[in-house]
Amino acid sequence: QVQLAESGGGLVQAGGSLRLSCAASGRTGNIYVMGWFRQAPEKEREFVAAISRSGRSTLYADAVKGRFTVSRDNAKNTVYLQMNSLKPEDTANYYCAATPKVLVTTGPYDYWGQGTQVTVSS
Repeated sequence: QVQLAESGGGLVQAGGSLRLSCAASGRTGNIYVMGWFRQAPEKEREFVAAISRSGRSTLYADAVKGRFTVSRDNAKNTVYLQMNSLKPEDTANYYCAATPKVLVTTGPYDYWGQGTQVTVSS
């Protein structure tokens, strides 16, 4: 059993920054890759970013490349998503996900958090 808990969401103005955190707990020994997804109302859930267990490999969706940075601190069992130059279209519920896969991937993922809301105003 793996539990994921996101935090750090909130309301920011366009051009601002926000840092999301995802704390993993439970039986996390076989969790290698962690990722971020987002879902806006009336839209499909979409991949945002992923990071390998070592942190040396990352993967980003084209829509966020150059603006978002994913990182992790394994000592804290936590993954982060630094979001800069935020746009209104980034508004969504952001979900943390994890999988025992070795290579970074857009999906599928096996464990999911409850989500944290990010709202970017114009």
